[in-house]
Amino acid sequence: MPDAVVLLSGGLDSYTAAAMMRANGFTLFALTVRYGQRHVRELEAARAVAAALAVARHVELDVDLSVFGGSSLTTEEPVPKDRAIIPDEIPSTYVPARNTVFLSLALGWAEVLGAHDIVIGVNALDYSGYPDCRPEFIAAFERLALLATAEGVQGYRFRIHAPLQSMTKAAIIRTGLSLQLDYSLTHSCYDPEPHGRACGRCDSCTLRAAGFAQAGVADPASVR
Repeated sequence: MPDAVVLLSGGLDSYTAAAMMRANGFTLFALTVRYGQRHVRELEAARAVAAALAVARHVELDVDLSVFGGSSLTTEEPVPKDRAIIPDEIPSTYVPARNTVFLSLALGWAEVLGAHDIVIGVNALDYSGYPDCRPEFIAAFERLALLATAEGVQGYRFRIHAPLQSMTKAAIIRTGLSLQLDYSLTHSCYDPEPHGRACGRCDSCTLRAAGFAQAGVADPASVR
């Protein structure tokens, strides 16, 4: 089976994207980045999800982007809540160049593994308006990988898989349920309460709640 490096956050999107790749016959190598995010509860979720997926290896890597700041996810700036999400408006939860950094790390590991497939759970429909979730960005990074690696210049093609890119959150959830995923393992909240419970009011919580409602199923994580 071919190997794939998957960026695993502990949220339902990366869990679903990874499971879709596993269902397509890939052996998964999971990369979770501790980037100084305030929602460290997602790291616990990433461990649980990696175990559920039976990944070949799970690496947790420290790259502290909070040193730079620039985001309400990596500073003490309040996380926006109860707002109307406007896709073309970039919110303060955007972490500058985060997906570029993450994909670069995944690319480095993939080249060491001899893998040519990288998986990221970005979405360009039900999302908060981040520029590094768009199809144009994914396509551009795939081209960059050809120029930036020994494997690329030797004729190997790296594929950046973003299987959720054009799916609604409800469609993502239905797909995951068809793969028998346990979404109670996942965590999506940007600003969880001290004991880890989701706030229910940030963009990520709002999108998640709407997705489950539109899918016509209860969110199993909401009862935790």
